[in-house]
Amino acid sequence: METGEVEDIEILASTEIGGGFLPDDIVELLLGAVHLYLYKKMEACITPLPKVESVKYISGGALKKWPKRLNAVPPRMISPINKEVSFKAFNRDRSLWAQRVSQYGNIPKSLSMGKYRNIMDMNAGIGGFAAVLSKYPVWVMNVIPYHTNDTLGIIYQRGLIGTYMNWCEAFSTYPRTYDLIHADGIFSMYMDRCDILDIFLEMHRILQPEGTVIIRDHIDILVKAKGIMGQMGWNGTMQHSERGPSHPEKVLIIDNSK
Repeated sequence: METGEVEDIEILASTEIGGGFLPDDIVELLLGAVHLYLYKKMEACITPLPKVESVKYISGGALKKWPKRLNAVPPRMISPINKEVSFKAFNRDRSLWAQRVSQYGNIPKSLSMGKYRNIMDMNAGIGGFAAVLSKYPVWVMNVIPYHTNDTLGIIYQRGLIGTYMNWCEAFSTYPRTYDLIHADGIFSMYMDRCDILDIFLEMHRILQPEGTVIIRDHIDILVKAKGIMGQMGWNGTMQHSERGPSHPEKVLIIDNSK
């Protein structure tokens, strides 16, 4: 911004508005905002692809064709220092989510019968939950909370879809869009950020009236959640996670079709 433009703002700020002039502190605040945002050096909004040694190589790593790419280690996960760690972490995540989904009561059977079509994972990680559901006739929206690790690129490389989200705000979708909502650690994540009641109300808005919610979290948070659910007319059953009865992580399944 040129000096003349700053002077124009000073003149505008001191213009008579509503029978009086803007106070000096307001003018100072406006000028401060100008210097803060308009004099800040712009950052690149497009991340360049990694350089390759030869034209025969693919920048960023080659992707396998669908459906093989779903269960292949995404190039973004492969560490140039120790690839073995990435392979182990990826395979461990695959095995973990296969085990977790198998323990979700009647959910797998209902998936096979076509009860659920539109599914949301509120904290998708690297897309492990969606990958397990790929054998069913469903589609999954993988959501990455904006303040967690940015794994959306990995989700895309696996052939899945996803988006970023701040769950203290409303999700951009129509009411009653989803048949099943999966929430892994969401309420622990947002305990100090906003009221979990607001998150519950947003889940209620985007869920089908007879939809299902699966919540994985600490037992203390789930006890509090059950109190809120009662006010919303939701009934849920709590069960142990794959870590056993002595671990504080539990699973709360809310089936509104019953």
